[in-house]
Amino acid sequence: MRYCVSCVLPDTRPNLSLGPDGVCNACRVHSSKTEIDWQSRARAFERLVAEIKARSRGYDCVIPVSGGKDSTWQVIQCLSAGLTPLAVTWKTPSRTPIGQQNLDNLVSLGVDHIDYQINPKVEKRFMLRALERFGSTAIPMHLALFNIPLRIAVKFGIQLVVWGENSAFEYGSTNLAHTGMKLDDEWYRTYGVTHGTTASDWVGEDFTEKDLAGYAGPHSNELEQSGVHAIFLGWYFPWDPQKSLAVARAQGFQSQPAGARTGYYDFADIDDDFISIHHWLKWYKFGFTRLFDNLSLEIRNRRLTREQAVAIIRARGDQTPHEDIQKFCRFVGIEQAQFWKTCEAFRNHSIWKREKSGAWHIPDFLIEDWHWA
Repeated sequence: MRYCVSCVLPDTRPNLSLGPDGVCNACRVHSSKTEIDWQSRARAFERLVAEIKARSRGYDCVIPVSGGKDSTWQVIQCLSAGLTPLAVTWKTPSRTPIGQQNLDNLVSLGVDHIDYQINPKVEKRFMLRALERFGSTAIPMHLALFNIPLRIAVKFGIQLVVWGENSAFEYGSTNLAHTGMKLDDEWYRTYGVTHGTTASDWVGEDFTEKDLAGYAGPHSNELEQSGVHAIFLGWYFPWDPQKSLAVARAQGFQSQPAGARTGYYDFADIDDDFISIHHWLKWYKFGFTRLFDNLSLEIRNRRLTREQAVAIIRARGDQTPHEDIQKFCRFVGIEQAQFWKTCEAFRNHSIWKREKSGAWHIPDFLIEDWHWA
């Protein structure tokens, strides 16, 4: 493993690459933000809003929302621009109390809202199969998150879907074409965290097409005929989690009182009990955790030095979400021993090495004196 000399991300992170100078593509792209004419992009958004409002006869746009600080910021931006949005949520089967509180607050800002719940019996089986097949609990979540808003947009004849950050821009992409304003099918298959699968790829022995209807997106010809397209607000306006947080807090958003559930922030990944498992599984597969992602953003935004970030990683450890793992096992109906056995099958042996004692470690890990459990 090699690490970016500017942030703390390793070259094992999907879609991340290191240049000859040791700087990763995510850091290089972030530095380009100072060269962007943001006033020009803001005017481009104003023109888009005018075009959409002139064409629409009901809702102007769909905003996929969880109630988190990012989707709260998206709603505030769209309302401030004079748009009439329809907010759409996939109702996670493990929504937290603070997640529900923040979602209720978001709706109270003045939007119509659909809280779309998928059959929990199907969700249980799907999440377990995704874990067994790809070592990922979140494939069903991401299929639902991306496809439900698109289907509703087509159904209601709403031509614009407004997303927030472009993860290909903020966290690194080897294809600059994916770092722009548009979320299309190619972007979704590459960065949608579904291992390149669609709902139809899961139809077979375990699921029927009807079982997975909630996870299926509209056909490409439906999107073309309806004129629906999706954009990232992060292309039009500078994206910064702390600045989004300040705007959201001013409108009632609440952070996690007990501190960060996973990663560095007490205001992110707090609306769902199982998202921590998705982030933690990166530890087995890629040798880093959500904490590395968050701290790298803080370094790029000059709120932390690399040395400070390393010290935080050393202090917080691998952040194994034991309590959330217990909840997940109860939900899908398995013993914890089965969960750990399944995770072990996805340990990346190209970076992890086993000592004679049986303990696993990463020889070239960022922190030399790391305590390997």
